[in-house]
Amino acid sequence: MSYAKSVMIVSVALVLFSHRIAQSAEYAVGVVFHDTNRNGVRDPGEEGIPGVKVSNGRTVVKTDEQGRYRLPVDDWTVIFITKPSGWMTPVCENNLPRFYYIHKPEGSSPLRYPGIDPTGPLPESVDFPLYRHDEPEKFKVVVFGDTQPRNMREVFYATHDLMPELVGVEAAFGVTLGDIVNDDPSLFEPMAKSKGVIGIPWYNVKGNHDANFDARPDHHLSSATFTRVYGPPYYSYNYGSVHFVVLNNAYFGQPEGYTAKLDTRQMEWLRNNLERVPDDRLVVLMMHIEIGAMSDTGEIFRLIENRPHTLSLSAHRHVPVQFFFTAEDGWNGDTPHHHVVAATACGAWYRGMPDEMGIPHGLMRDGTPKGYYIMTFDGNTYSSRYKVSRRPDDYQMNIYAPDQVAAADAHETEVLVKVFAESERSTTEMRLGLDGQWIAMERVNTPDPNWVRQREFESNLEPRTWVPMNTPVHLPHNFHWRATLPANASVGAHLIQVRTIDMYGQTYLANRVIHIK
Repeated sequence: MSYAKSVMIVSVALVLFSHRIAQSAEYAVGVVFHDTNRNGVRDPGEEGIPGVKVSNGRTVVKTDEQGRYRLPVDDWTVIFITKPSGWMTPVCENNLPRFYYIHKPEGSSPLRYPGIDPTGPLPESVDFPLYRHDEPEKFKVVVFGDTQPRNMREVFYATHDLMPELVGVEAAFGVTLGDIVNDDPSLFEPMAKSKGVIGIPWYNVKGNHDANFDARPDHHLSSATFTRVYGPPYYSYNYGSVHFVVLNNAYFGQPEGYTAKLDTRQMEWLRNNLERVPDDRLVVLMMHIEIGAMSDTGEIFRLIENRPHTLSLSAHRHVPVQFFFTAEDGWNGDTPHHHVVAATACGAWYRGMPDEMGIPHGLMRDGTPKGYYIMTFDGNTYSSRYKVSRRPDDYQMNIYAPDQVAAADAHETEVLVKVFAESERSTTEMRLGLDGQWIAMERVNTPDPNWVRQREFESNLEPRTWVPMNTPVHLPHNFHWRATLPANASVGAHLIQVRTIDMYGQTYLANRVIHIK
């Protein structure tokens, strides 16, 4: 037999084998429909919705004119839809969006923290309800960095520190950027219940401390408990003119620890998902570990750098940092890519002395108090404002200066300002008195005086219900603003006024009084 004929026979055999595999593969079918009465069930007369993206976590398809889809599934598949603009998915009693169906016939293997219960055979039709929802071009989003409680006591810290002031907030939805809990998945549900009282839909990112560690080194299985409570660890949804993408970039594919990357299945899904997003949309990638720390940063950059409007958000560091990626960082877009590392809702892991409400102050290592962001989206533009929990909206900085200084020493007296969640595109000025001349301040990397003071004070106390702040004060991103008083300062009490303008043009003022003798 000739070589060519042998190759032909083998090729035909492979095609026939592949055809038989394709015929025997299991497929999920269903309809995305307009749930006019919002009962979650497709009733007679409720029409299918065309053009809705549906995925099995790898493949992405769009529903046909009747709202129908068909997708292959394996023995563990989460089928989920991408919520279209102008529509909303149902939410559970804790305001968690329900946009997915878990298919795991045998359930997940026994784990210390419960994973997926057996789901049995696929239903005849896996349908997804949507209802009409007014979505303006301009809307707000509440963004939490790590809430990260270690136990129920810290769940209540988060609850009392954050939730009451957010009830009734004018925001379209909220999102937690991972590390919802700290290595204890049994706290997922209490945290979900606490956030649920805010009254807005709440989306969730999976962090490295949200894994089920019994499942290592099975990366897929490590998400079992998260998936049971919150749904798929990566997905997307639209709101207004913005396409939000949630990524799971804490990869548990080794016996110990994790790496920052996407697995091949998720990367394929991301590519397929973004191919179906119009270029004029703002694409917001939300992840736990910052994009620049991932081993596959370049591959992700290639998927978004040709888009005119992009933004990415993460948490994880427990200090706020803003990056503007350029060609030096491997970004080839026309304009720098903006990445925000959010300050954390738990601050420095609820460390430090309790405040008047019994909640540890949790001051972050760069001097930023714990809190959250209110982001505003308007078409394909955005802005953000940091909000210190349980403090006024205009509390945006701390001013450090001596209480009293000799007039002869004024020109050598340093004023240091910590502006919360600022960036290299901010500008900060100070003046002495309301009629004084504005003096430009220099952005410097230096330890925060308040942090140093708290650390020294608490190191001399026996820890009881708090954890002393014993982490280093020198950080690669510990930025403050510095200037010296004017040389001609007269004797008396003077107002030091500081004005900061952020990259969005938002202006904040703060005051401090100094005595010159």
